[in-house]
Amino acid sequence: MIATTLEQASKKILFLDIETVRGSKNYSDLSEGMRKMWELKAKRIQPDSDLTAEEKYYDNAGIFAEFGKITCISFGYLHYKEGILKMKVKSCYGKDEQKLLAEFREILDANAFLFLCAHNGREFDFPYMGRRYIINQMKLPKALELRDKRTWEIKHILDTMDMWKFGDWKNPTKLELLCNVLNVPTPKDDIDGSQVGNVYWEEGDVDRIAVYCEKDVVATAQVYLKYALLPLVEEENIEFAERVPAT
Repeated sequence: MIATTLEQASKKILFLDIETVRGSKNYSDLSEGMRKMWELKAKRIQPDSDLTAEEKYYDNAGIFAEFGKITCISFGYLHYKEGILKMKVKSCYGKDEQKLLAEFREILDANAFLFLCAHNGREFDFPYMGRRYIINQMKLPKALELRDKRTWEIKHILDTMDMWKFGDWKNPTKLELLCNVLNVPTPKDDIDGSQVGNVYWEEGDVDRIAVYCEKDVVATAQVYLKYALLPLVEEENIEFAERVPAT
């Protein structure tokens, strides 16, 4: 679904992004069973590399829901009133994954958004969240109950990466590249995804991760507006909620 007017996009789409990290600070913290499972997984990661399974764990485990965890879910929606386009952005984040997942579920179930939108969300954000709810033995938000559904049956999920493919499924396109080619202010001015794990485990700076994640949410919404040939949200009209980590 591509909106054709600002009114159509306003309050109907929840744009979101997640940040994930490896599930434990040290490889040795994994159970024997999980180490064996990671050894099998690691063989498929950079198969020609001389890195050991343990060395691969630190940079790669976070992208797999079975070996990683969510540290931040940032989200926002557009609001168009009296000729001014605004955006409100908030984060559920912190070191307690169960609490931030519960907080996000409560927000998602309480609001009647028609669509959820993320960049590469179909292959990463949405299935990752669903899996983490189950791993934590928590009830899923209604909008994330996607089990046993075919791709074409899921009408409420939008993906700005898929929209850019125009039927070409060979190569994924990074959000940062789209921001540059579409003249959208790039969100990559502090850290990038490869640094999130160290910021979490070495610095413990979950607020810094939330700031980074929120910028990706704004960028995703701006790219969507570019797709729709609509004006961008001006920086002064983007409102960020007070950040309070789940602890």
